[in-house]
Amino acid sequence: MKSNSFWKKLKEYFGVYLPRQRNSSEKTIASCHMAWNLLLRFLLQEKGIPASGLKFESFTSAILTEFLDTMEDRKGWKESTRNNRLSCIRSFFKFAAYTCPEVYTVYADLCTIPLKKGTDNSRVVRHMPKDAVAEIIGCTDADTPKGLRDRFFLTLMYDTAARDGEMLQLKLSDINVDNSTICLFGKGAKPRLVPVSKETMQMFSRYKSLFHNDSKKDCFLFYTKHRKEKTPMSDDNVARFLKKYAAEARTRNVHVPDNVHPHMLRHSRAMHLYQNGMPLAMLSEFLGHEDPETTLIYAYADTEMKRQAVEKASKDLLTANIKDDSPIWESQDIIDQLLRGY
Repeated sequence: MKSNSFWKKLKEYFGVYLPRQRNSSEKTIASCHMAWNLLLRFLLQEKGIPASGLKFESFTSAILTEFLDTMEDRKGWKESTRNNRLSCIRSFFKFAAYTCPEVYTVYADLCTIPLKKGTDNSRVVRHMPKDAVAEIIGCTDADTPKGLRDRFFLTLMYDTAARDGEMLQLKLSDINVDNSTICLFGKGAKPRLVPVSKETMQMFSRYKSLFHNDSKKDCFLFYTKHRKEKTPMSDDNVARFLKKYAAEARTRNVHVPDNVHPHMLRHSRAMHLYQNGMPLAMLSEFLGHEDPETTLIYAYADTEMKRQAVEKASKDLLTANIKDDSPIWESQDIIDQLLRGY
């Protein structure tokens, strides 16, 4: 075995090249380690190739594609995982080809395997269920000035499905108390009039008495004080307090996702309105979309959610009594044995 050039080169790759010459991170080495363990187990145990018979030319694009397809089917690899494993395997052959010219033909053959394209996520809308939104807003402390400001900001943002930039540009005069509407200025400074709920208007009354008791009408609705001067609130400030409340809410409600951002409130409100029966044409006007086609993402997302729910229910039913047939040799660490004197 020690005279086999393939095994010698593989040991050099993991023992010298990655950690010392290339100075790869532990994460990169672990990823390559995993990829090669899976591939070697597949060849030795599943394909029945003896270790002494493994040579550079044993690795063809056909057999590597078979391995990737098998793992994708058995382990449910996503496209990104499959592509990562393929890159880890090919990187070894690229390394070997530098000192062993005969390996270059093998490397060139493996390079013909295309990376797998992922699912088109351009129409995927990340949004939250109503209980998650309520949990986040509920984490604000309305008994403190700052907490009241944050609660009103998040409530108004969700209620009107406003963009972050639209919220930060609001002036005190943009809210009409008489007819409970707000004037938002969207992309291209295009104005649109949006109705505001009675509950949100009541919160505005309390917020105004605390933050705008003597303000002029052209004062920014949301502001921070810097050297006693009122300055417009920044989008960084909004992202910061939303992240804080979302993290707290996540400990109470599993439906609160990771990486909650301000625009997710807009998506969530739009999705909830659509699910409650608001026609797409009206929703498009409510959101201030210049192109009504843009609003179709909510119809697609709602349909996709229903489809995934049906598929999951079917899968759970059909696979309930299926045993796991994963090979018992999947825990064997071949690379570790090689480095310790395989």
